[in-house]
Amino acid sequence: MKRTILYPLLTLYLLIFSNGQAIASGNDSIRLSLLTCAPGEEIYSLFGHTAIRYEDPANGIDAVFNYGLFSFNTPNFILRFSLGETDYQLGATDYARFAAEYAFDGRSVWQQTLNLSKEEKAELIRLLQENYLPENRVYRYNFFYDNCATRPRDKIEESIEGKISYDFSDRNHTKSFRDIVHQYTKGHPWSQFGIDFCIGSEADRPITNRQMMFVPFYLKNDFQRAKIINNGKERKLVSDSRIIIDCEDTDSSPTKFDIMNLLTPMRCALLLFIIVTIATIYGIRKKKGLWGLDLALFGTAGIAGCVITFLALFSQHPAVSHNYLLFVFQPGHLIFLPIIVNAARKGRKCWYNVANCVVLTLFIVL
Repeated sequence: MKRTILYPLLTLYLLIFSNGQAIASGNDSIRLSLLTCAPGEEIYSLFGHTAIRYEDPANGIDAVFNYGLFSFNTPNFILRFSLGETDYQLGATDYARFAAEYAFDGRSVWQQTLNLSKEEKAELIRLLQENYLPENRVYRYNFFYDNCATRPRDKIEESIEGKISYDFSDRNHTKSFRDIVHQYTKGHPWSQFGIDFCIGSEADRPITNRQMMFVPFYLKNDFQRAKIINNGKERKLVSDSRIIIDCEDTDSSPTKFDIMNLLTPMRCALLLFIIVTIATIYGIRKKKGLWGLDLALFGTAGIAGCVITFLALFSQHPAVSHNYLLFVFQPGHLIFLPIIVNAARKGRKCWYNVANCVVLTLFIVL
């Protein structure tokens, strides 16, 4: 959910590890916090971001551990991402650099101070240090099940003496992965269309409250109400919560015109339907074959079918399986394309183009 470049962190790395024993000395000034960052405009940032902040004023440490590092320059990045073989890694940077980046992007950041004992702080820092070792920092990323939000949650839970009890009483209905995707892609119709196109029926199954924590703000809200239970005693997981970078109302300038927001998938589908209908009626009346239109429509449907088939058969993403769009977009369109085009060129006309557009329009509406 977060893309960034890999900063030179040797100094920070040595600083953290050389002071790793400072926790055991009982330094109560050490603070560990969960950071939740507002969504951005890029597709990889629409869902926000999560990180862990480690502050040790006595030793001059103010670092952010971030499980969302990746690079578009990785060889075969798009192919590996499609196959579910994308590797992310844990990075660490100084808080000032982290804060400057989000302030520059106009994205607010919330900080929740974790109410941990000295032993729990020591354990969490040990886990982060161990995870930051070069041989441990890379992990196989999965958007729904193992991402920049679930990793910090899991490390925090591992460090707790006892267990964390979450309060899900405010959720009065069950959601699916697709429901949550729609919640965070609202206002970005083409991103929503692209994700809907790729994910299958597995994304429509009801998910547990814990699985909803794959989104940073669900995790933030659940942490806010959670309690630590140990030997019959309980305490709040979060001792303090505040916004540390506030960009909510700093930009009063009018929204820039974006033609992609005007040409939404729904409008484009309706426009395509109208064009195809008019062209088909014109072809029937003039007794002309519409082979060019057939070539464009069936060729596009065939290529789209190849993409869906590839994802369904070869991708490790669980949510892309059982994609029923294969009933509409299928590789078979490419196989029969020469026959269809040849028939159209000979003047044989039918309404299958209109029918395909109707199906496409219904898919977008539903």
